[in-house]
Amino acid sequence: MARVGTSGWSYDHWEGVLYPPRLPPRDRLAHYVRAFDTVELNASFYRWPPPKTFASWRGRLPEGFELTVKAPRSLTHARRLFQPEEWLERMTAGLHELAGRRGPLLVQLPPTMQRDDERLDWFLAHVPEWMRPAVELRHPSWNDEAVFSLLERRSAAYCVMSGAGLPCILRATARLVYIRLHGPDTAHLYAGSYSDDEIAWWADRIREWEAQGHQVYAFFNNDGGGNAVRDARGLRGALAR
Repeated sequence: MARVGTSGWSYDHWEGVLYPPRLPPRDRLAHYVRAFDTVELNASFYRWPPPKTFASWRGRLPEGFELTVKAPRSLTHARRLFQPEEWLERMTAGLHELAGRRGPLLVQLPPTMQRDDERLDWFLAHVPEWMRPAVELRHPSWNDEAVFSLLERRSAAYCVMSGAGLPCILRATARLVYIRLHGPDTAHLYAGSYSDDEIAWWADRIREWEAQGHQVYAFFNNDGGGNAVRDARGLRGALAR
């Protein structure tokens, strides 16, 4: 069964949608894990947590739940994957603490970063296989068969995207299929709510990948107004049917 969740879990505007009114932020994760079996950690993108923080999260997550972690922007946006060894060492120390609750590693490259096969290949060659990397390539220059072949060779997942200005390319380059749904609005990212027909369409695509033996993760990133919560619930329901 595919894992379906949201990008992040601590949003004030999810009160009344997922969280009861006036719920303390520290208690939101405990409520979230009752509704979903995975979540995408975005805080790690802005500031990479120390190992003890990952250990604390692991202690708060139930058996069967997986925390997907987003690589730090210092690596992906500032360095643009250049000389990744130091960051990979820090990431390894933290991710080891999530053993048994660890989802894939999301590596989101900036939309201004043009194709650089050599740099991407060097980075992926140094990523341990157990991290299960999924790479989100937003600049259109990456949309090439040679890049997909590179990802396949390194057993890295191409991140399938849905969102304004982003190419929606249905490619599976690893056993893992990783989907990020940034909202259906054609003019703005992270906006709008997917229709029932759109949810059903994605459910069909997920079933196709699963029939081919892929393990699928799908995360909704249209958090405004609680849309991500409702859409994630809708996709879980569609898959269950």
